[in-house]
Formats: sequence, C-alpha cells, structure tokens
Amino acid sequence: MNIMLPSDTIFQIFLILQFSLGVLGNSALLLLYIHTFIFRPQYKKLIDSVCIHLTIVNILLIVFLLTKEIMLSFGVTNFLDNIGCKAVLFSFRVSRGLSICSTCVLSTFQVITITPSTSKWAWLKPKLSTWIFSSLLCSWLINILIYGYMLPMVVAKSNNTIVGYGYTDGYCVNKHPGSQNLGSFLSLILIHDLFYVTIMMWASLYMVIFLYRHRKGAQHLRTPNLSSQTSPERKATHSILSLVSCFVLIYWLNNSVTLYVFYAKEKIPKLESVNSLLTTCYPTICPFLLMKNNKVILQFISSFSVLRMTCFQSSLHG
Repeated sequence: MNIMLPSDTIFQIFLILQFSLGVLGNSALLLLYIHTFIFRPQYKKLIDSVCIHLTIVNILLIVFLLTKEIMLSFGVTNFLDNIGCKAVLFSFRVSRGLSICSTCVLSTFQVITITPSTSKWAWLKPKLSTWIFSSLLCSWLINILIYGYMLPMVVAKSNNTIVGYGYTDGYCVNKHPGSQNLGSFLSLILIHDLFYVTIMMWASLYMVIFLYRHRKGAQHLRTPNLSSQTSPERKATHSILSLVSCFVLIYWLNNSVTLYVFYAKEKIPKLESVNSLLTTCYPTICPFLLMKNNKVILQFISSFSVLRMTCFQSSLHG
C-alpha cells in the first residue's frame, strides 16, 4: 500500500532536515577548531580564524532564516511582531553579508598563500594576519551600516497589508511597498555583493590556473612518487575552490529568485519559502567542504579505521 505524503509535509521535512544538518555540521566544525586551538595548537593555522568566523555566521544565518520558515510551514501565526521582524531580518541579512565577505577573504587568502615569492603580490604574505583582521572588521561595519538603514522599512505583516513590489515573507513586509527607496536599497545590496563575488571569481580563476600549471609541472617529473604527491597547499586550494564554486552557483540561483520575488506584484508564498531553502544551501554544505582536508579529522578517520581493523582481526583469531 503506497502512502503519499502531502507536499506541505514533505516541505516541512526538508526544512527541518536542512536546519538540523546545517546547525550540526557547522557546530561540529566549530568545536573541531576550538579543540585544535586548545589541545592541538601545532595544527593551528592562520586561515582557521577565517573558517571559525565563517562557521559562526553560517549558524546564525541558518537559525535566523529557517526558524521562521519552519514556524510558518506549521501554520504558526503572529510569530514575529514589528520588533521581531526588524531583529530577525537584520540578523539574517548581516549574517548573509558576512558569509559572503568571509568566503571572499578565504579565497583571497589562498591566492596570496600560493602566490610565488617572485610575484608582485608576494609582499602581502607577511601582512596576512593584519589584513584578515582588518577585512573582517570592515565587513562587520559595512554590513551593519547597510542593513541598519533597512530597519525602519520593515514591519510585521497584517491581514490587510497590500503588497506591491518589495520585500515580503510569511511574517514581515515593507512598510511602504513600491517605494522608490526600495529599488535604490536593493541596488546598494547588489553592488556590495557583486564586489565580493567578482573578487571570488577572480581568485577562483587564479587558483584554476595555478592547479593547471602545477599538474603540467608534475607531469614532467620523472619520479612517479614525486608527481603523485599532493602538497597541502594544493589540497587547500582544491577545497577552497570547491567552496567558492558552490557559493557562486547558489548565489546566482538565489539572487535570480530573489529579484523575481521582489518585483512580482502577486507574491507566491511557497516560492519565498523555497528561496529560503536555497539561501541556506551554501551555509549547510560549507562545513562539510571545509572538513574534507582537515588534518585532525583525517587523523581521526585513520585511527578509527586502524581500530576497526584491529577489532576485526581480533574477532577472527578469537
């Protein structure tokens, strides 16, 4: 007997799964970095501070966006009032902006790290720690200023709210739908995002060229052992390149849907919720891409495999 679940129930399951997977994955990665900083400082790297920052803002993004979507999917009404709308939307947008900035800093950091000492960018290497701190601090200030301007524009949705073009979700809406200021504000957000995405795409192109040249150079080596070895820099470059590629793909899909929803005169609530799932895809996938080449995790997996083989051999002899 086949039992078909209603589409709303399937969507609720997706929301809860993505929320759980995203929060647990990022929390596990954050605990891993904290463990490394405290108990294994020999594995600590400068790039870890950026990863910690990215992991924290990813958790905030998922929690602030998907909590209200889960409540909405279960039919909870009046979950957010005016102050709640302003606080949740501000926190989500700032977290999203910081996620973009952190990913950009990660990709740029890796480009500077793999840059040859003869390059014109080599002078940045000794200043990486200062540059990272300054970049992240500026990112916080810029995002707080941009989205602080948004606070007076957002109110809780009421039953008699009429929506023109502009922002809306299940609980919140623009105070003055169709206002000219909304288009200007959206343009400001897009310029901010595109600035960082352009840098990411440039960094990705540089890393692809680096990997191609590295592979071509390895093919000319006569010793198979040397040519088959993968350097830590190359592993890290592969990992960050995957991260940036994932981000850029999801970013363009997400922005396309966001623009459609923003300018549509008749709002489609389900499409807005699907867009929220799309928005949280990157922060959900991100920790697993970062874990892929983490030394502590690889050592743990190796130790676990050895322990499993030892137990298996003991059971055979027993």
